[in-house]
Amino acid sequence: MSTPQPDASKPVTDRVTPDALLHTRTGTDVSPEDVVLASGKDITPKNLEWARRKLDREGPAAIDKLLP
Repeated sequence: MSTPQPDASKPVTDRVTPDALLHTRTGTDVSPEDVVLASGKDITPKNLEWARRKLDREGPAAIDKLLP
């Protein structure tokens, strides 16, 4: 079974999300759970404490550093 391919006749820019539309935060507070999940780790007491320290040091931008 073959998988559908993107329409090669369209310019690449039509298939790429513009940077202005990409964002990691919704304007709400970033929780330690958010940081743990963004890092790809499981939510454990140890990881939550790591995330709390990271948020204390870096503020909400901590999550931006973890996500592409």
